[in-house]
Amino acid sequence: MIKKEMIAMLLAGGQGSRLGVLTARMAKPAVSFGGKYRIIDFPLSNCINSGIDTVGVLTQYRPLKLNSHIGIGISWDLDRNVGGVSVLPPYEKSGNSEWYTGTANAIYQNMEYMESYHPDYVLILSGDHIYKMDYETMLDFHKANNADVTIAVMPVPIEEASRFGIMITDDQNQIIDFEEKPENPRSNLASMGIYIFSWEALKEALITNRDQSGLDFGKHIIPYCHNKGQKLCAYEFDSYWKDVGTLTSYWEANMELIDIVPEFNLYEEYWKIYTKNEIQPPQYLGPDSSVERSIIGEGSEVYGEVYNSVIGSGVVIGKGTVVSHSIIMNGSVIGQDCNIDKAIIDEECRIGSGVTLGSGDEVPNDTRSDIYRDGLVTIGERSVIPDNVSVGKNVMINGPTTVKDYPGGRLESGKTLDKVGDET
Repeated sequence: MIKKEMIAMLLAGGQGSRLGVLTARMAKPAVSFGGKYRIIDFPLSNCINSGIDTVGVLTQYRPLKLNSHIGIGISWDLDRNVGGVSVLPPYEKSGNSEWYTGTANAIYQNMEYMESYHPDYVLILSGDHIYKMDYETMLDFHKANNADVTIAVMPVPIEEASRFGIMITDDQNQIIDFEEKPENPRSNLASMGIYIFSWEALKEALITNRDQSGLDFGKHIIPYCHNKGQKLCAYEFDSYWKDVGTLTSYWEANMELIDIVPEFNLYEEYWKIYTKNEIQPPQYLGPDSSVERSIIGEGSEVYGEVYNSVIGSGVVIGKGTVVSHSIIMNGSVIGQDCNIDKAIIDEECRIGSGVTLGSGDEVPNDTRSDIYRDGLVTIGERSVIPDNVSVGKNVMINGPTTVKDYPGGRLESGKTLDKVGDET
């Protein structure tokens, strides 16, 4: 009989719609981060660094790039004969077929996978957060408290607590009550969406609640366990954790990597972040180039100037071009004599020469002001921008564009130029 003390179930099927065009063709966990990584690399690396060698990755929305990235788990030492990483999409069953309709529903639909390892404990993770955590320490806490459920929590400013699920605890870290996005929070301990369940408690809760519409951990499973009188404990985490669920938080998290003393350190020897490594030549900095406080990916060629930016692998930045406070992802090519400020440029884009991105005053975006905001210019995957055009702030461009799309050579602030639309 195969026996694992704890297995991890990693929820990676979300669309991540608040990232706008960045998730038009891929799930949020597959989005590039920090020049060489993808978001899912962080929970996967946490697992193997914590000694967890059995991980089920639950995918659903546009999984091609994510599945290709994970492969058989070699990059994370998760290519195991017993255990390892398994990609778990929804599948057709005799009598019915359904998509994952909620976080807990996705876990319930993979009951057979979990049971095959006869675990004592199941770790539930999200695939779209940036952090480093030793799950083994959290498991020790769970055991020491003889808990049925342990929820990782993080102190947040009390004025921001209404954005989160809030845990109210006693002096022994036992959860006595919880509130989902309360108007007047009684605590500042926010749930991180990281749970350890004793297997029997999880199994019983999932089976009992399986017919709930959109079965969810925060809305259904945790309240059920609490109301049943099971012991719920809060494990307080006091290190860096970032939900990169919006374009602004995604941009901020990348910019934090290049602080003089970064709050989140990618260079620690004892807790490495692993990723799928492409075969790339070294970076090349041209004779007239200048780079300050930036990450430059492997295989990139810089002939211009780069300041306070995160540059992916295989990027080309032309002579005379100045890039500042920007994220440029893998394989994009920037022409000569451009000025790019506070832009997020997705993979394999082509930016012509003489282009200006991020100029002028801020104006709310005309289609999704809740997404395209804070002065950012966002360019979708494989987009093309012609020579000698200028683009304002809070702009989204997606697809191959031509000079005709820029009246008078200018796309004003707040505009949306989508040449792909529903085809994505």
